[in-house]
Amino acid sequence: MPYFSRRQLLQGIFVGTVGPLGLINQRQALAVSAIKTSFSPPSVISNPPRQWGKNTSPPIYPDPDVIIYNKAYKGLFITITALERLWAGGAWIEGPAWSAEGRYVVFSDTIKNVQYRMVWETKQVSIFRNPSFNSNGNAFDAQGRQVSTEDFFRRLVRWEHDGSLTVLADNYKGKRLNSPNDIAIHKDGSIWFTDPAYGDNIIEGHADAPGGPANPSGKIRGFLGDGGQASVGTFLKNVQRELPTATYRLDPNGILEQVLSESDLPVPNGLCFSPDYKTLYIISSAASPPPGYIPQPKDKTAIYTFDLTNGKPTRKRLFAELNVDGVPCGADGMSCDIEGNLWCGAAGPLGYAGVVVYSPKGEMVARIRLPQICSNVTFGGPKRNILIMCAGQSIYSLMVNTQGAGMS
Repeated sequence: MPYFSRRQLLQGIFVGTVGPLGLINQRQALAVSAIKTSFSPPSVISNPPRQWGKNTSPPIYPDPDVIIYNKAYKGLFITITALERLWAGGAWIEGPAWSAEGRYVVFSDTIKNVQYRMVWETKQVSIFRNPSFNSNGNAFDAQGRQVSTEDFFRRLVRWEHDGSLTVLADNYKGKRLNSPNDIAIHKDGSIWFTDPAYGDNIIEGHADAPGGPANPSGKIRGFLGDGGQASVGTFLKNVQRELPTATYRLDPNGILEQVLSESDLPVPNGLCFSPDYKTLYIISSAASPPPGYIPQPKDKTAIYTFDLTNGKPTRKRLFAELNVDGVPCGADGMSCDIEGNLWCGAAGPLGYAGVVVYSPKGEMVARIRLPQICSNVTFGGPKRNILIMCAGQSIYSLMVNTQGAGMS
């Protein structure tokens, strides 16, 4: 069965009937994914099918969409809590980050070009920045400052406490970055980020100038309809992708270093650190790359792990391939808990999308079914024991019996 990437989903690979809950018709989804096996309802969705919203039936305990494979890890979950859909109304929700100082969650809608904030006490969602210049990943550093990636300007920025903006990185050795994606902040103050090229299009970023890898025919008019946004970005009219995909480390002194080249790890996507900061996890989306990268026979979409030695990633290993009950799924973003377990967003057909949980040894120990594909997760709430999940157009949450590690 083919693996479904975010880009494929945005381009319409999943052609199905979308109902009032945003669910793709099961029959069409299974047909598209070429699954020949007949599934019983409990293996795909909860039975009876779950309804989402404030006026629906009370949840069932334990939650039927929390599936535990290894009973030794059942303590990660609380049997008297249930999944909640906190908000819906986006297009493609990404980059959740928890502000402990402000007690809110910030997240991006890369397609609508808006950044939102959810106030924790009320769960009220309001527009935070509009336009957001197609912000994608978000994080908060040790000083409580928000760090974001912007697909439109293809850069990494930081919002200061006085409201001013600092551009942290927009080029490497004089060549413009592709479209920085996900962010992980190390305890030493360095900022690590991936730089694939998923923002070089008119859907969630700024298209290449004519002749670029994402616009080889020159037919795409990148500034069409941008209005005021175009007036501040006219210098991008002649910008084409100049760099291979890579992973970078920005030193606290402002020195940008490429720590993993495309040959080391092609098309990097989500990344995070282990609780002790001795291990780096990165998702490679090489099996579903952006234009300009030709997949190699050895490429796969998988999670890789590296040892961190003097600020350098070393000893690359395959950590896990996202196969859920034998069904290949996609991976995008992830977060680590204080025990070193990895919580990873999953894209796949109905019944397989959601979140998968890996032990530090790479064993899939549990998963959470969601009605929409999950792009990224973080741990929020005052105790950081609420799993916040960005999935399609929605934000979901689940109280868990662990806490997020590191900075959100």
